[in-house]
Amino acid sequence: MKLEYILPLIAVKSVDISKKFYSELFGQTVVLDLGKNVTFSGGFAIQEDFAWIAGLPQNPSYEKSYDMELYFEVDDFDEFLDKLKAFPNVEHLHPPKKYDWQQRVIRIFDPDGHIIEIGESMSEIARRYLRDGKTPEETAAIIQHPIEFVLASRDGKL
Repeated sequence: MKLEYILPLIAVKSVDISKKFYSELFGQTVVLDLGKNVTFSGGFAIQEDFAWIAGLPQNPSYEKSYDMELYFEVDDFDEFLDKLKAFPNVEHLHPPKKYDWQQRVIRIFDPDGHIIEIGESMSEIARRYLRDGKTPEETAAIIQHPIEFVLASRDGKL
């Protein structure tokens, strides 16, 4: 028996609204469009009428669940924030913030209330510290990542 993980699927009220949201804001391209089920280049899918397919009550309460998120990384965080301004109806869970490992992130909601985190690329953060003259060891300590990650980032392997 072969068991293979395929992708996460998120339930949406309108596949058309969500398809536009993920395509326009996140640059996701559709790799498979089955009407009420759409798979994106990022390796996730959206599904309209999920309650019917899964045999759930017709009005399941999955809107704004706070127990999962889709996670994206971006090389230019400031550029993404500028792009996000063009989507004034997008609800923010919190404003941009910076963690101890030096990563800036923002969390927003998609049209159905699913949390999306957009984080500054950790590889780009490592490269920035290295460009600023920090050693790989210093960079690893600052960003709280293994030295192997810093070296792979430096060498363009991440």
